[in-house]
Parts: sequence; C-alpha cells; structure tokens
Amino acid sequence: MLDHILLGISAYGTFSLWIALFSGAVIGYIIGAIPGLGPTLGVALLIPFTYGMDPLPAIVLLVAIYVAAEYGGAITAIIINTPGTAAAVATSWDGYPMNKQGKAGQALNISIIASGFGIFISSIMLMMTAVPLSNLALKFGPAEYFAISVFGLSLVAGLSSDHPLKGAVAMGLGLMIAFVGLDPQTGVPRFTFSPSFYEGIPLVPVLLGLFALSEALIMVESPRNKKPQSSIVKGILEVPISLYISMKWLILKSALIGYATGVIPGAGASIASFLSYGEAKRSSKNPALFGNGSPEGIAASETANNAAVSGSLAPLLALGIPGSATTAVLIGALMIQGVQPGPLLFNNHPEIPYTIFVSLWVGIPIMVMMGLLGSKLWTRVANIRQEIIAASVAGLALIGAYATSNSFFPVYITVVFGILGYLMRKANFPTSPIILALVLGELMENNLRRALVAFQGDWTVFLFKPISLSLLTLSLLIFFTPLLKRIKK
Repeated sequence: MLDHILLGISAYGTFSLWIALFSGAVIGYIIGAIPGLGPTLGVALLIPFTYGMDPLPAIVLLVAIYVAAEYGGAITAIIINTPGTAAAVATSWDGYPMNKQGKAGQALNISIIASGFGIFISSIMLMMTAVPLSNLALKFGPAEYFAISVFGLSLVAGLSSDHPLKGAVAMGLGLMIAFVGLDPQTGVPRFTFSPSFYEGIPLVPVLLGLFALSEALIMVESPRNKKPQSSIVKGILEVPISLYISMKWLILKSALIGYATGVIPGAGASIASFLSYGEAKRSSKNPALFGNGSPEGIAASETANNAAVSGSLAPLLALGIPGSATTAVLIGALMIQGVQPGPLLFNNHPEIPYTIFVSLWVGIPIMVMMGLLGSKLWTRVANIRQEIIAASVAGLALIGAYATSNSFFPVYITVVFGILGYLMRKANFPTSPIILALVLGELMENNLRRALVAFQGDWTVFLFKPISLSLLTLSLLIFFTPLLKRIKK
C-alpha cells in the first residue's frame, strides 16, 4: 500500500494536477456559495470540459469541486441564513444565530476547520476500508454483483425521499432508461425509435438535463428575494485552539457518523449532517444552546457533511456503485476517461484511487485557507442575481451537451430531461434515483444474464450463494419496510 500512496504523491510532481486542484477548489467554493446549485450540478456541468484532459487532472478537478462545494455551502448559511447546499441547512440553525450575536467570524472559523477535520479523518477511513472492500469484491461472481446492485437500488428507493414510493417510481424510470439500446447479448434493439438510440441514452446529457437545466427552470420560475449582507466579518482568525480541543470527541464522532452515512447509497451529506446534529444535541451538556448559536451544532453538521464525501467515494472506488448522486456523476466522468470503477480499479489503475486519496489530504490546507481568507468574496458571490445564474447554468448545460459528440442529439436529450426533471421536482419526485438506477442498471442486467448463462438458466443460483442471498434478503427488507410501517400505522 505504501508504494501506491507514493505513486499518488508522485502524481503531484506535475504542474497540471496543482492547477486542477486549485481550479476545482475555487469553482467548488463559488458553486457551494450560490444557493440552489450544489456539488452534483457543479460536477455535472464541468464533465464535458474534461474530455480533452488526461484522466488524473480531470478526476482531481471534479473531486476538488465536490469537496469544496460542501465546504462553501456553510458560508452563506452563516452570513445570510441561506444555505448554499442542502447539507448546510443544519449549519444555519446555529451559524446564523451566532452571526446575529456578532460572532460571524467564529462561526465561519468553526465551520471551515471542522470541515477540514471531517475530510481528513474520513479520508483515512476511506483508504483503510476501500482497499479491503475491493479485495473482497474481487472474489464476487455475477450472482454477487447482481445482488449488490439490487441492494444499492433498494437503498436508493427507500432513502431518497420522504415518500419512498416516489423514490421507487423514479428508480423504475431510471431502469427503463438504462435498458434503451441494443441488447448486450443478442444485439436486438430495445425501446429504440431511431438508430440514434442504438447505443442507449447517453449519461452526460441526462445528467445535465436533470440537474442543471431543471435547476435553471426552477430559478427562472421562482427568483429568490435579495437578502442584505450581514455586518463585516471580524475575528475569523482569532478562535482559540482550546475550543477545538474541547470538541475533539464530538468532531471524531461526527466524522464517523458522516463517513458511515456516506457509504450508504442514497443517504448523502444532508442526512449525515442531520444525524450528526441530532446526536450532538442528545449528548451535549448544553442541549438548550442548540438552535441559538451553539459552536457544537456547527462543528457536528460541518464535520459530518464533509466526511460523507469520502464515505460516498468508498463504494464508488471499491465496488463501482455510487454512494450519492454526485458520485454517480463521477462514475460517468471515469467511464468517459476509459476507466471502469470497481474492484479492478485498484489493480488496473492504482494511480486513480491513490491520487484521489492524496488529493483529499493535499487539498485540506488549500481549501481551509481559501475559506478563511476568502469568506467575504464567497458571500458576495451569493448576491449575484438569480436570473444571471439561471441563464449561465442553462447555457453551460447546452454547450456541454453539444460538446459530448459535436452534434445536436445530446442537446435534444438534455432539453427533454431538463423538462422531465423540472416536472418531477414540481411534483416532489426525487431525480437522483434516476441517475443511480441508470448507472447501476447496466451492472445489474449484465451480471444477471451472466449468472443465468453460467448456471444454465437456474434462478436458484442467487439463493444458494450466501452473499447474494444475504444482500437480496436485506434489499427486500429495506424496500418494503416503509410500506410495512405505513400499513402498521
């Protein structure tokens, strides 16, 4: 493992990786600071612009955007009570009250430093768990891979929304989209209306439509009211170290909660921050302070939502299964670069995962300093008129779609899925399960067919293998638990 870590470190001997890391950090902060955008949209928008890049700088750029966007979401949550990302909602509960008390600098310092601790602790856990998990996955056969795909889909359907049925419907729609194109074994066209669909529906235009174009339509329909900036931020560099020493166990516990939550497909940083915040309040000596300006509340939320980033990367790198909507987008980015995520990644392309590990460590001081010294700048970014943001997002989405194949077919796909995403969001249907199902659908179908071919069509193969039986049983329990709870109620 040490040799591979040195391989990741040596990658930073090239200037292009440093440029990618710095650029990703700046872009990520801007995206995180603008309410309504977020890491998924940011990564999706930038994918088309990585086509001409080498794989390492491209992946470093996108991962840096992912991490920095989670960092940046807390800044506007504290300054103007408008979370830049959904995962920073819990941060605003205590961050904005501290701002009103004249402690905006302290609140920003806690959010940024706690985010750094969350990434550092979780990145070590990522390295310690992803490699053994990938070694275990190398022993998996088609039956086990089919079962783990179903398990991931069941988690997505059950955890993606307050209404699990809507999550299941979105997941089913994603699977339908995944099956469009030529049958991988027989070559028979499926759900194709023209030769343009023979290769299936391209992933990147779907991403751009569901996340970017739909968000632009929402922005145009409901422009946010301008909110005044708070007073000048002071004392951001004057927080005593003793405060962090007193919260050391809270930060460690929140990092563990965030990482564990991030590993679960469909859970994500938002759920991680809420769980960590609730546990911090439960175990605090001053629970009444939560919601009224508690430093512990900010530290718990920010540590957890940033630790969830590393957690969501674990199933992506080790199993080829996305842990969140953003990592589903990253899978598309890896595939575009000719890299297949999963257990063979550590053997065939060890420079990819280990450079990601090193990037998380190298990026911590860079992003912390950017956050501390540039907080006023990121706050001003949030005051850009929403109509300008919407037009920019829509323009970049359509340009990026055209760039995927230098034709208008992906642009049409982007527009169609942009309208679909807009209608789904208006009806309170989650869009993330579509992407997760689109990515997992191919893995599930291919391994189902391989298992049946290997065992001459015997469906009981999935029941006589312990791992596949266990995963399928868990999938049924997770998928039907919300229904059973509703019937019982």
